[in-house]
Amino acid sequence: MNAPVVTRFAPSPTGFLHIGGARTALFNWLYARGRGGEFLLRIEDTDRARSTPEATEAILAGMSWLGLDHDGEIVSQFENAPRHAEVAHELLGAGKAYKCFASQEEITAFREAAKAEGRSTLYRSPWRDADPASHPDAPYVIRIKAPLEGTTVIRDQVQGDVTIRNDQLDDMILLRSDGTPVYMLAVVVDDHDMGVTHVVRGDDHLNNAARQMMIYEAMGWDVPVWAHIPLIHGADGKKLSKRHGALGAQEYQVMGYPAAGMRNYLARLGWSHGDDEFFTDAQAQEWFDLDGIRKSPAQFDLKKLENLCGQHIAQADDAALRREIEAYLEAAGLPALTAPQAEGLKRAMYCLKDRAKTFPELLEKAVFVLAERPITPDEKAAKNLDTVSRGILSELTPQLQNASWNKETLEEVLNGFAAAHDTKFGKLAGPLRAALAGRAVTPSVFDMMLVLGREETLARLTDAAA
Repeated sequence: MNAPVVTRFAPSPTGFLHIGGARTALFNWLYARGRGGEFLLRIEDTDRARSTPEATEAILAGMSWLGLDHDGEIVSQFENAPRHAEVAHELLGAGKAYKCFASQEEITAFREAAKAEGRSTLYRSPWRDADPASHPDAPYVIRIKAPLEGTTVIRDQVQGDVTIRNDQLDDMILLRSDGTPVYMLAVVVDDHDMGVTHVVRGDDHLNNAARQMMIYEAMGWDVPVWAHIPLIHGADGKKLSKRHGALGAQEYQVMGYPAAGMRNYLARLGWSHGDDEFFTDAQAQEWFDLDGIRKSPAQFDLKKLENLCGQHIAQADDAALRREIEAYLEAAGLPALTAPQAEGLKRAMYCLKDRAKTFPELLEKAVFVLAERPITPDEKAAKNLDTVSRGILSELTPQLQNASWNKETLEEVLNGFAAAHDTKFGKLAGPLRAALAGRAVTPSVFDMMLVLGREETLARLTDAAA
């Protein structure tokens, strides 16, 4: 196929954006973006009882957080129902589909009898080749005429060639007796009309491909390239479910994972490019191809996700990282940063980014610059502020009063002070951390002093020494 690549993501708006759906969307996005193609979005909202506007919004919000932008307008499958029915009637007019007047009771009775006799329960309607003159004035469904002999081969870019015997395919219903189209018809018509060239979706849809191909071939339409990707499993090898933890993409935003890290991890979840683990969006778009997708289910590993997220935080642009942290606070329902806090975070970012795997971890490291005086030490830090330590801080403060406020000078003053008291700087670090941040684990003392500045540092030391 020489046509420009067009992929699509087609979620049902019955809940949040599942992590498996997010990966499917990502694979489609990467494949299209890496080839200068189009990535389209269709909401499969034909199940009116379960589809909700809130679920649609949740899906869109999840995609927005992940940065998976789509081209063109969002397509509503429900709104296309007249077009789906039009195709069914076109097939009926061409003799490639037929009216079936069999009642549900007749079909059920046939299947029960077949089961009891050990025969195939695949229903073959007696109306397939009936003379239209014999048609009763009664409700009917429209069924496609499935091929009766030979095989259908699904040429799948992930699963390889999958062969289905045509005598295993039933005359699938296209239009129900109330005139509404079935999902199988709607998907094919929408994909064709949207110009979709590559259908990348979960392998739970693999069997659907053979049935959908009947419609493509009956209409004389090009069959898209199929790529059915394995589902995601938990660490126990079972299908990912709530027992494994968070399932919705936005839940990971609320937990404070960076979107770039999530994209990187989801891309690696079932796809690989050599031994590369950490990569940028640009690299992923350049490298991603369908033949790199594995056939076996991928296992969701939270530790690997955290490791990649830590690398992305460390390498992120400071301003972009700060904006994403602010979005995280909003998503998590936490207080927004004040102007002084945002400015402090900006100054401190260089000493916060390393070794933080999530935004809560980074913000915990940033407590020293986000908190206001007086600093209240937590229980662990308070143990470093005994009477002796307070005396040391009281004695140290005047020596810092006139020191040049740069790292080299501060190191010289503090190390000299420690030597004069016949101790090591490490013994000073605990009280200094407690005084400056109220925590026992912080960025380096020198970085905190530089970020806070002379005036704030001396004020905090004075407070702690009192």
